[in-house]
Amino acid sequence: MERVLYERRGPIALLTLHRPEKLNAVDARMVAELGERLDEAAADDRVRVVVLCGAGRAFSAGFDLDMGEGSGIEFLRGELRKDFDVIMRFWDFPKPTIAAVHTYCLGSGMEMAVACDITIAAEGCRFGAPEVKFGSGIVALILPWVIGLKQAKELLLTGDDHVSAERALALGLVNRVVPEERCLEEALAVARAIAANDRVAVALTKQAINRGAEIMGMRQGLLQGLEIGVLAEAIETPESREFNEILEKQGAKAALAWQEARLARETAAEE
Repeated sequence: MERVLYERRGPIALLTLHRPEKLNAVDARMVAELGERLDEAAADDRVRVVVLCGAGRAFSAGFDLDMGEGSGIEFLRGELRKDFDVIMRFWDFPKPTIAAVHTYCLGSGMEMAVACDITIAAEGCRFGAPEVKFGSGIVALILPWVIGLKQAKELLLTGDDHVSAERALALGLVNRVVPEERCLEEALAVARAIAANDRVAVALTKQAINRGAEIMGMRQGLLQGLEIGVLAEAIETPESREFNEILEKQGAKAALAWQEARLARETAAEE
Protein backbone atom coordinates (compact mmCIF):
# COMPACT_ATOMS: atom_id res chain seq x y z
CA MET A 1 0.00 0.00 0.00
CA GLU A 2 1.27 3.45 -0.91
CA ARG A 3 2.18 5.65 2.05
CA VAL A 4 1.50 8.89 0.15
CA LEU A 5 -1.30 9.22 -2.39
CA TYR A 6 -0.96 11.72 -5.23
CA GLU A 7 -3.85 13.31 -7.10
CA ARG A 8 -3.83 16.29 -9.41
CA ARG A 9 -6.95 18.45 -9.29
CA GLY A 10 -6.42 21.00 -12.02
CA PRO A 11 -3.60 23.30 -10.86
CA ILE A 12 -3.48 21.63 -7.41
CA ALA A 13 -1.43 18.57 -6.39
CA LEU A 14 -3.14 16.84 -3.46
CA LEU A 15 -0.77 14.74 -1.34
CA THR A 16 -2.45 12.47 1.21
CA LEU A 17 -0.55 10.79 4.04
CA HIS A 18 -1.87 7.23 3.81
CA ARG A 19 -1.09 5.14 6.85
CA PRO A 20 -4.46 5.50 8.59
CA GLU A 21 -4.08 2.40 10.78
CA LYS A 22 -1.13 4.16 12.49
CA LEU A 23 -2.71 7.65 12.53
CA ASN A 24 -0.38 8.49 9.62
CA ALA A 25 2.75 8.18 11.75
CA VAL A 26 5.59 9.04 9.40
CA ASP A 27 8.02 6.15 8.85
CA ALA A 28 11.04 5.85 6.55
CA ARG A 29 8.94 4.63 3.64
CA MET A 30 6.58 7.59 3.94
CA VAL A 31 9.55 9.98 4.06
CA ALA A 32 10.85 8.50 0.81
CA GLU A 33 7.44 8.63 -0.88
CA LEU A 34 6.87 12.23 0.22
CA GLY A 35 10.11 13.17 -1.50
CA GLU A 36 9.05 11.35 -4.67
CA ARG A 37 5.59 12.95 -4.76
CA LEU A 38 7.03 16.41 -4.17
CA ASP A 39 9.50 15.83 -7.00
CA GLU A 40 6.56 14.91 -9.22
CA ALA A 41 4.64 18.06 -8.27
CA ALA A 42 7.71 20.26 -8.76
CA ALA A 43 8.31 18.87 -12.26
CA ASP A 44 4.68 19.25 -13.40
CA ASP A 45 4.16 22.73 -14.88
CA ARG A 46 0.40 22.28 -14.54
CA VAL A 47 0.76 22.22 -10.74
CA ARG A 48 0.74 25.66 -9.12
CA VAL A 49 -0.01 24.74 -5.47
CA VAL A 50 0.49 21.64 -3.27
CA VAL A 51 -2.05 20.66 -0.59
CA LEU A 52 -1.05 18.14 2.11
CA CYS A 53 -3.66 16.24 4.13
CA GLY A 54 -4.04 12.96 6.04
CA ALA A 55 -6.25 9.94 5.39
CA GLY A 56 -8.52 8.46 8.03
CA ARG A 57 -8.97 9.68 11.59
CA ALA A 58 -6.04 12.12 11.80
CA PHE A 59 -3.55 14.25 9.91
CA SER A 60 -0.48 12.76 11.61
CA ALA A 61 0.59 11.57 15.05
CA GLY A 62 4.20 12.47 14.21
CA PHE A 63 7.24 10.46 13.23
CA ASP A 64 7.30 6.74 13.99
CA LEU A 65 9.20 6.03 17.21
CA ASP A 66 10.88 2.99 15.63
CA MET A 67 14.28 4.16 14.33
CA GLY A 68 15.01 0.89 12.53
CA GLU A 69 17.79 -1.64 12.96
CA GLY A 70 20.82 0.66 12.99
CA SER A 71 22.60 2.20 15.96
CA GLY A 72 25.25 4.76 16.80
CA ILE A 73 25.34 8.50 16.46
CA GLU A 74 26.16 8.51 12.74
CA PHE A 75 23.16 6.29 12.02
CA LEU A 76 20.94 8.59 14.09
CA ARG A 77 22.33 11.65 12.35
CA GLY A 78 21.61 10.15 8.93
CA GLU A 79 18.06 9.10 9.80
CA LEU A 80 17.16 12.41 11.46
CA ARG A 81 18.65 14.34 8.54
CA LYS A 82 16.28 12.51 6.19
CA ASP A 83 13.37 13.51 8.44
CA PHE A 84 14.63 17.09 8.61
CA ASP A 85 14.99 17.33 4.85
CA VAL A 86 11.46 16.12 4.11
CA ILE A 87 10.00 18.64 6.59
CA MET A 88 11.99 21.46 4.99
CA ARG A 89 10.92 20.41 1.49
CA PHE A 90 7.58 22.09 2.22
CA TRP A 91 9.33 25.31 3.27
CA ASP A 92 11.75 25.22 0.33
CA PHE A 93 9.26 24.01 -2.27
CA PRO A 94 9.19 26.41 -5.24
CA LYS A 95 5.39 26.44 -5.26
CA PRO A 96 3.07 27.36 -2.35
CA THR A 97 2.27 24.56 0.09
CA ILE A 98 -0.89 24.27 2.20
CA ALA A 99 -1.60 21.80 5.02
CA ALA A 100 -5.15 20.70 5.93
CA VAL A 101 -4.98 19.11 9.39
CA HIS A 102 -7.57 17.32 11.49
CA THR A 103 -7.87 15.43 14.82
CA TYR A 104 -4.13 15.03 15.56
CA CYS A 105 -1.27 17.20 14.32
CA LEU A 106 1.57 16.17 16.60
CA GLY A 107 5.35 16.02 16.81
CA SER A 108 7.09 16.16 13.49
CA GLY A 109 3.71 15.95 11.80
CA MET A 110 3.09 19.39 13.28
CA GLU A 111 6.52 20.49 12.05
CA MET A 112 5.50 19.56 8.50
CA ALA A 113 2.29 21.53 8.84
CA VAL A 114 4.19 24.53 10.24
CA ALA A 115 6.74 24.32 7.41
CA CYS A 116 3.90 24.66 4.89
CA ASP A 117 3.13 28.22 3.81
CA ILE A 118 -0.48 28.07 5.02
CA THR A 119 -2.20 25.73 7.50
CA ILE A 120 -5.96 25.15 7.73
CA ALA A 121 -7.08 23.37 10.90
CA ALA A 122 -10.28 21.50 11.65
CA GLU A 123 -12.19 22.29 14.81
CA GLY A 124 -11.20 19.80 17.50
CA CYS A 125 -7.74 19.24 16.06
CA ARG A 126 -5.08 18.74 18.72
CA PHE A 127 -1.55 20.11 18.32
CA GLY A 128 1.64 19.56 20.26
CA ALA A 129 5.21 18.32 20.40
CA PRO A 130 5.63 15.60 23.07
CA GLU A 131 9.22 14.72 22.14
CA VAL A 132 10.74 15.66 25.53
CA LYS A 133 8.46 13.12 27.20
CA PHE A 134 10.18 10.42 25.16
CA GLY A 135 13.71 11.74 25.63
CA SER A 136 13.83 12.94 22.03
CA GLY A 137 14.88 16.19 20.41
CA ILE A 138 13.00 18.30 17.88
CA VAL A 139 13.87 17.39 14.29
CA ALA A 140 13.17 20.76 12.62
CA LEU A 141 12.99 23.52 15.23
CA ILE A 142 10.90 25.80 13.04
CA LEU A 143 8.20 26.55 15.63
CA PRO A 144 10.02 29.47 17.38
CA TRP A 145 10.36 31.23 14.02
CA VAL A 146 6.61 31.03 13.50
CA ILE A 147 5.05 31.63 16.94
CA GLY A 148 7.90 33.30 18.86
CA LEU A 149 10.36 32.17 21.51
CA LYS A 150 8.17 32.40 24.63
CA GLN A 151 5.25 30.44 23.24
CA ALA A 152 7.51 27.87 21.56
CA LYS A 153 9.43 27.27 24.79
CA GLU A 154 6.21 26.64 26.69
CA LEU A 155 4.95 24.12 24.14
CA LEU A 156 8.25 22.34 23.58
CA LEU A 157 9.58 22.22 27.16
CA THR A 158 6.30 20.95 28.65
CA GLY A 159 5.75 18.50 25.81
CA ASP A 160 2.14 19.70 25.69
CA ASP A 161 0.20 17.69 23.11
CA HIS A 162 -3.27 19.01 23.94
CA VAL A 163 -3.09 22.43 22.25
CA SER A 164 -6.50 23.21 20.79
CA ALA A 165 -7.06 24.45 17.26
CA GLU A 166 -8.34 27.72 18.69
CA ARG A 167 -5.17 28.28 20.72
CA ALA A 168 -3.08 27.28 17.70
CA LEU A 169 -4.87 30.01 15.75
CA ALA A 170 -4.22 32.58 18.49
CA LEU A 171 -0.53 31.60 18.53
CA GLY A 172 -0.21 32.00 14.77
CA LEU A 173 0.52 28.31 14.33
CA VAL A 174 -2.40 27.97 11.88
CA ASN A 175 -4.19 30.41 9.56
CA ARG A 176 -7.83 29.34 9.89
CA VAL A 177 -10.02 27.02 11.95
CA VAL A 178 -13.07 25.53 10.22
CA PRO A 179 -15.51 22.67 10.83
CA GLU A 180 -13.83 19.33 10.14
CA GLU A 181 -16.08 18.49 7.20
CA ARG A 182 -14.94 21.69 5.48
CA CYS A 183 -11.22 21.50 6.29
CA LEU A 184 -9.92 20.01 3.05
CA GLU A 185 -12.31 22.02 0.89
CA GLU A 186 -11.19 25.23 2.62
CA ALA A 187 -7.56 24.35 1.90
CA LEU A 188 -8.41 23.61 -1.73
CA ALA A 189 -10.29 26.92 -2.00
CA VAL A 190 -7.23 28.82 -0.73
CA ALA A 191 -5.10 26.83 -3.18
CA ARG A 192 -7.40 27.79 -6.07
CA ALA A 193 -7.22 31.46 -5.08
CA ILE A 194 -3.41 31.29 -5.13
CA ALA A 195 -3.38 29.33 -8.40
CA ALA A 196 -5.41 32.09 -10.10
CA ASN A 197 -2.59 34.59 -9.52
CA ASP A 198 0.49 35.17 -11.65
CA ARG A 199 2.73 32.10 -11.32
CA VAL A 200 6.03 34.00 -11.28
CA ALA A 201 4.82 36.70 -8.89
CA VAL A 202 3.58 34.05 -6.43
CA ALA A 203 6.86 32.11 -6.58
CA LEU A 204 8.99 35.23 -6.11
CA THR A 205 6.84 36.49 -3.23
CA LYS A 206 7.24 33.19 -1.38
CA GLN A 207 10.96 33.29 -2.11
CA ALA A 208 11.25 36.86 -0.80
CA ILE A 209 9.43 36.05 2.45
CA ASN A 210 11.50 32.94 3.08
CA ARG A 211 14.71 34.70 2.17
CA GLY A 212 14.08 37.26 4.90
CA ALA A 213 13.91 34.49 7.50
CA GLU A 214 17.03 32.87 6.05
CA ILE A 215 18.96 36.16 6.31
CA MET A 216 18.03 36.33 9.99
CA GLY A 217 19.76 32.97 10.44
CA MET A 218 16.86 30.54 10.39
CA ARG A 219 18.59 27.82 8.35
CA GLN A 220 21.75 27.88 10.44
CA GLY A 221 19.66 27.77 13.60
CA LEU A 222 17.61 24.81 12.37
CA LEU A 223 20.72 22.84 11.42
CA GLN A 224 22.25 23.53 14.84
CA GLY A 225 18.99 22.43 16.46
CA LEU A 226 19.08 19.22 14.42
CA GLU A 227 22.57 18.43 15.67
CA ILE A 228 21.46 18.95 19.28
CA GLY A 229 18.48 16.72 18.54
CA VAL A 230 20.88 13.99 17.40
CA LEU A 231 22.63 14.23 20.79
CA ALA A 232 19.29 14.01 22.59
CA GLU A 233 18.53 10.77 20.75
CA ALA A 234 22.02 9.35 21.30
CA ILE A 235 22.48 10.05 25.03
CA GLU A 236 21.29 7.22 27.26
CA THR A 237 20.71 7.58 31.01
CA PRO A 238 19.41 5.01 33.51
CA GLU A 239 16.07 6.85 33.40
CA SER A 240 15.85 6.83 29.60
CA ARG A 241 16.95 3.16 29.45
CA GLU A 242 14.14 2.06 31.76
CA PHE A 243 11.64 4.32 29.99
CA ASN A 244 12.55 2.84 26.59
CA GLU A 245 12.32 -0.73 27.91
CA ILE A 246 8.78 -0.06 29.15
CA LEU A 247 7.97 1.74 25.89
CA GLU A 248 9.10 -1.25 23.83
CA LYS A 249 7.36 -3.89 25.94
CA GLN A 250 4.19 -2.14 27.12
CA GLY A 251 3.68 0.89 24.88
CA ALA A 252 3.68 4.66 25.20
CA LYS A 253 0.88 4.95 27.80
CA ALA A 254 2.65 2.64 30.21
CA ALA A 255 5.98 4.40 29.73
CA LEU A 256 4.47 7.83 30.36
CA ALA A 257 2.61 6.52 33.42
CA TRP A 258 5.93 5.17 34.77
CA GLN A 259 7.51 8.55 34.18
CA GLU A 260 4.77 10.37 36.12
CA ALA A 261 4.91 7.83 38.96
CA ARG A 262 8.70 8.21 39.22
CA LEU A 263 8.37 11.99 39.52
CA ALA A 264 5.67 11.60 42.19
CA ARG A 265 7.91 9.25 44.20
CA GLU A 266 10.88 11.61 43.97
CA THR A 267 8.73 14.56 45.04
CA ALA A 268 7.26 12.64 47.99
CA ALA A 269 10.74 11.56 49.12
CA GLU A 270 11.87 15.16 49.37
CA GLU A 271 8.91 16.26 51.48
